[in-house]
Amino acid sequence: MKSTRPAPDLSKPRLTTSAMIASIASEGQRTKPAPFGHALVELARSRPEVVGMTADLGKYTDLHIFAKEFPDRTYQMGMAEQLLFGAASGMAAEGFMPFTTTYAVFASRRAYDFIHQTIAEEDRNVKIACALPGLTSGYGPSHQAAEDLALMRAMPNMTVIDPCDAYEIEQVVPAMAAHQGPVYMRLLRGQVPLVLDEYDYRFELGKAKLLRDGRDVLIISSGLMTMRALEAAKALSDDRVDVAVLHVPTIKPLDAETIAREAGRPGRLVVVAENHTVIGGLGEAVAGVLMRAGVHVPFRQIGLPDEFLDAGALPTLHDRYGISLSEVVRRVKGWLK
Repeated sequence: MKSTRPAPDLSKPRLTTSAMIASIASEGQRTKPAPFGHALVELARSRPEVVGMTADLGKYTDLHIFAKEFPDRTYQMGMAEQLLFGAASGMAAEGFMPFTTTYAVFASRRAYDFIHQTIAEEDRNVKIACALPGLTSGYGPSHQAAEDLALMRAMPNMTVIDPCDAYEIEQVVPAMAAHQGPVYMRLLRGQVPLVLDEYDYRFELGKAKLLRDGRDVLIISSGLMTMRALEAAKALSDDRVDVAVLHVPTIKPLDAETIAREAGRPGRLVVVAENHTVIGGLGEAVAGVLMRAGVHVPFRQIGLPDEFLDAGALPTLHDRYGISLSEVVRRVKGWLK
């Protein structure tokens, strides 16, 4: 079978091993350090029931910032994710509000049954923040959580959030605390891009927000792909392609009303862009909304393929699997021909 992967761009500089864990920020893009850790510290100042819990990954999920400020409210559970979530359930049963952190692969695969049985079924007030979502690690399938949204949105009682940037994460943390019940959030760590502060944006749990309007294409996106969608919209405007971007940070419960209304406007190609396998994530959720609402429009997906992904430098992998800026632009142009 002939490969559909784009040919490598030999004009680009050769990347080093450090690019396997590179920031998702573009060169020269504004960033903010560790927004989750700092937001959790601010929350905890007025919420004494908040505790931090991790499975040997405090430094790599920005929980170390909370631990430095509140060492007596931080629990290091070691390399034992099942124990982490079982203990968090018990803490919640005693009136605490645990914010638990690990990598997305460890929560959605290794500890899934413990989250399902001890947290979701009991409707415990546990908040789960997971780093390395989708293709944000170059270390291969063991560290690439390409299917976490599909798994978590299928779990009853679980609210699922995929924030775009540092500005949104700072708003999501107090919103998670205000919501009674379990929440799964995809976590962007370290130097996180700043994007949405330029769009008069406010996060509301369960609500999609139209960031920009356009007559030719509607891109429905979540997480870092909203950043890519906004960049693509600007690039495509140079070719007189008018692109709207609908940001959907809450994957569950999904804002079906806004999605159906925006997608139902006539004359536009609808594209769902997500940093997740095309199986079971935002794309298929949106497709289900449109079918049930009787909205029949040209529909395409940008997402990760249904396969185990390669290890390598993140910029190379994003090009290879179609979620880089250049690939988003190329695909949209191709679909409009």
